[in-house]
Amino acid sequence: MISGINHITLSVVELDRSFAFYSEILGFKPLMKNNKSAYFLAGDLWFCIEQDPSARKETQPEYTHIAFSVDQNEFLKFTEKVKNAGVVLFKENKSEGDSLYFLDPDGHKLEIHVGDWKSRIEIYKKRNDPSFKFFDI
Repeated sequence: MISGINHITLSVVELDRSFAFYSEILGFKPLMKNNKSAYFLAGDLWFCIEQDPSARKETQPEYTHIAFSVDQNEFLKFTEKVKNAGVVLFKENKSEGDSLYFLDPDGHKLEIHVGDWKSRIEIYKKRNDPSFKFFDI
């Protein structure tokens, strides 16, 4: 049985550029870096970047993205830091909880979000929409 996410690895075009983005702008804690890859901690998440000559050259059109948790008290400060760094935003938040949707240097879609699955499910339950089916866990 799956017990959680072990790690996330993203392919990048320029390792040093992406290393700076994830460590300096997003504040991930570097664990290791060599000439091809780097490992970080984002909270307890093991996050990797790998230099790859076949890495994407443009943002993909679909909504697929990775969302990272941020505390409500840190959201505005973090949002300003990201925006001041000139990071490209790709979507306006329309869901429950504060969110900022942005791109990394290689066009990977990322989000910082305040809230969790419990707060999201509660919002859906309050809608009393018969098209929603909820499951006991």
